[in-house]
Amino acid sequence: MLETSARLLALLSVLQSRPAWSGPALAERLGVTARTVRNDVERLRQLGYPIEGVRGPAGGYRLGPGAKLPPLLLDDAEAVAVAIGLRAATGVAGIEESSASALAKLEQVLPHHLRRRVEAVTQTVSAGPVNTDSNVEDPEISHDTLARIADAIRDHEQLRMEYEGARLDVEPYRVITWQRRWYLVAREASSGTWRALRIDWAELNGMPQPRYTPRPMEEEDYITFVVREVASAGWSVHTRITVAAPADEVRARINDAVGVVEAIDDETCVLVTGGDSVEIIAVYIGMLGLDFQVDSPPELVEQVRLLGRRYAAAAAGPAAAVAPTGEGE
Repeated sequence: MLETSARLLALLSVLQSRPAWSGPALAERLGVTARTVRNDVERLRQLGYPIEGVRGPAGGYRLGPGAKLPPLLLDDAEAVAVAIGLRAATGVAGIEESSASALAKLEQVLPHHLRRRVEAVTQTVSAGPVNTDSNVEDPEISHDTLARIADAIRDHEQLRMEYEGARLDVEPYRVITWQRRWYLVAREASSGTWRALRIDWAELNGMPQPRYTPRPMEEEDYITFVVREVASAGWSVHTRITVAAPADEVRARINDAVGVVEAIDDETCVLVTGGDSVEIIAVYIGMLGLDFQVDSPPELVEQVRLLGRRYAAAAAGPAAAVAPTGEGE
């Protein structure tokens, strides 16, 4: 049988693994009697750990919130998973520093063999650049903003914000992170219209707001809604392109998240899409492999012309490639 101190740590570890345990289940898991479980629970309570009694036919226990943080007992796989997760955290201002601090604290309290393994992971694993498809720096949001939104969703409290030059009152429901951007799915309080709002474009009002009665979407619909909305309205640059191909052919060449395709006739369609910059969009539409015409914006028209001159000069050879802009054939 385990010594008392080891048994108490084992009991804490088991209580952390799920919300509630019956007394008999704990006794079986630890290989002790139900009386020993009751005595060990009482010892933990005396040490300041909030072990709560669970009512029910068989009774039980759960680890409640309290002033003392119990030892966090991780097995090898859990410790490595936490280390990798802390190193991979991005997108929230200051998260890298907080993650590094948390990782240092984790390494300090781990047993020797686990500390060596976590150190090996952190010293031998490096992350390459995440943003390799954009010439625009990824936006960050503050942890205070994210926490304010999360609290409002939990408490069914409206949010007031300045968004794209206008004041907006919304009922928040879900935060979705997609393609290195953070979006809030919310209803406009006045009209009931669903919105997918870029959190980095919003300036939240910190004053308390009225509560609302939730009318949520189906669970799986939030991500689908964000993807669809971003395709038509969530980019920094929006564009309209006429493509000389049937709508079905264009849809087969793009992801639904990239844009909305509208048929004009059997041989022509319009692609409404966007991106973080005209440079990105110009390259992307060239990858369609279809003839097209840019309808808007004018900046994209100029960017396509510039790319055309560059490609023509590159195809003509070195002499043409170094010719001043507009002089290459």
